[in-house]
Amino acid sequence: MFLCDVCDEIRLDELRAILKAPPPRREPPFRQPAPAYVTFAQPPIVEPIMPITLAGGERVSGRIAWFDYGVLSLNLELTFSGGWDEVAALVSRWMTAEELERKAAELAQVYITRAGPALVDPYPERLTEDYYVILLAPSPAGPVAAAKLIEDHARQIAQIVRGEAASFSEAEIHEILESRMSYYETDLLVVGWTAALVYDTLEGAAPTLQLLEYANSQLLEFRHYDGALTRLLAGVHRKLDRGTGLLSRWRLARDAEKLNVIRLEIRELTERVDNSIKFLSDMFAARLYRMAAAKIGVPDYRALV
Repeated sequence: MFLCDVCDEIRLDELRAILKAPPPRREPPFRQPAPAYVTFAQPPIVEPIMPITLAGGERVSGRIAWFDYGVLSLNLELTFSGGWDEVAALVSRWMTAEELERKAAELAQVYITRAGPALVDPYPERLTEDYYVILLAPSPAGPVAAAKLIEDHARQIAQIVRGEAASFSEAEIHEILESRMSYYETDLLVVGWTAALVYDTLEGAAPTLQLLEYANSQLLEFRHYDGALTRLLAGVHRKLDRGTGLLSRWRLARDAEKLNVIRLEIRELTERVDNSIKFLSDMFAARLYRMAAAKIGVPDYRALV
């Protein structure tokens, strides 16, 4: 997942007209019974991307999601296979592949240019986040219990989640595997700060992938607000250092009014980001989201803002 902070807001209705996209559906498709009111406040617009070919000949497909609070998420999907050690080595290589990041940036720019009329106050410089998800599908012979996977492959799962080829100590493996959840006996999610491993069917994994994407989009937004406020406060301190004479007090009052406007704008934006999944209540999906968000640092950046 390559996420990019594009602008202050994306007018989804206008973008839907540009893309000729269908009306929004209930997202994500929760696997457990859920009341009708459980739905994302503003589901992103999702569209498939044009396939790209990498230097090694690998064919990459995927899709783009547009979030109303100004974030674009480009998901690149690559199918691969191999033994546990092979997969750990492959993931380590992909997570440091500059070509993948460069291709993602180039592809994102094409779609951002096309969506231009729907973007409110586009940013000249854009913050980015990337996150990797390794989806392990059950064997045709039948699924394996999550507890059995942990028992037999804890070392490789830890390597995959951290993107490391070297083996970890027992203590570190234990710490990594603490961030895991299962809904049934035969599904598993292990979350790290840069990657996650999901053991599930494609259908079962879909809402998990969407919640991981939402968590990373929120991290990106709060990083943006943190940077904006840091720059703003630096300017405030410089103005205060100029003194408090009559003219300075008049100037400070005017500056204070501007600061209040900005403060209210940022509060409105953060509340919109915050409320996009607030309604998940005490469902399993809410606990999954909270675990993933905490692991990648969303609460820390939100507290800073």
